[in-house]
Amino acid sequence: MDLHQLRCFVAVADELHFGRAARRLELMPSALGRQVKLLEESLGAALLSRTTRSVALTAEGAALIEEARALLAEADAMAARFRARARTRATTLRLGAVDTAAAGLVPLLLHDFRERHPDIAVELVEDKTIRLLPRLLSGRLDLVFIRPPAVLGRQIEARMLFRESVVVAMRSDHRLARRRSVTVAALADEPLIVPDRRSRPHSHDLTTKLFAQAGLRPAVAQVAGEKQTIVGLVAAGLGVALVPRWTARLSLAGVRYVPLAFEGAEALNILPLAAAWARGSRDPAREAMLALLAERLPDYSREA
Repeated sequence: MDLHQLRCFVAVADELHFGRAARRLELMPSALGRQVKLLEESLGAALLSRTTRSVALTAEGAALIEEARALLAEADAMAARFRARARTRATTLRLGAVDTAAAGLVPLLLHDFRERHPDIAVELVEDKTIRLLPRLLSGRLDLVFIRPPAVLGRQIEARMLFRESVVVAMRSDHRLARRRSVTVAALADEPLIVPDRRSRPHSHDLTTKLFAQAGLRPAVAQVAGEKQTIVGLVAAGLGVALVPRWTARLSLAGVRYVPLAFEGAEALNILPLAAAWARGSRDPAREAMLALLAERLPDYSREA
């Protein structure tokens, strides 16, 4: 027994005429009769009483008809739900981003994307790279903006975007707060707040690499996991922090962000930002966003 056979049976039961039922299902009467016969054989019962002049339900047919209608209705409803889901999925882009990209790049990009593609909804997830990549591989995200690890794996395709500028977060009353920029040497004796390396290797190495380049050792006073926490510790006077420029959008009273003057961001692999997606997958919404991103990247990178 299959759904097609049940559908044929219900059509004949509705019409009580093989010719009309066949036209309704766009089948030949002989093909329709064969499907009903196969259903009867699979159930081991005659469902229809046929004569040259009429068609009627047998007792077994009458017992089956309501269950058959309910089963077909449920199957049709399930198919409709999945078709609707597919349509929604086709017009929804699931985007993941590390925190500073979510604060800086994503608002700029979404503003332009919505103007060009108002029919595509974007769902945004903000998280660390180590949590975004598994979601990308599992299909829960379509596109992510990440700090690219040294090895991504062959399942992921990535495109380098740019490197974010570095600023120093410090209290507004700090002795260096009114400068137009500061150097690493000027921070030599400052207590530093740095991210945890296990979850934020790029942000952690930002401090250690820049101090090593200057021939200095950072005086780490506190390790914290989240940018908001780091900025809060700065506001509390526990130290200063080297952070991506877009962290400044996480404004907090009493904190000032001063640009850091240094050279060699590329050689030191400082704060790279990349777009990544599942290799070999096809997604028109994702391709539309990547195309816009490539077009507007010079403007976005100037903001970083």
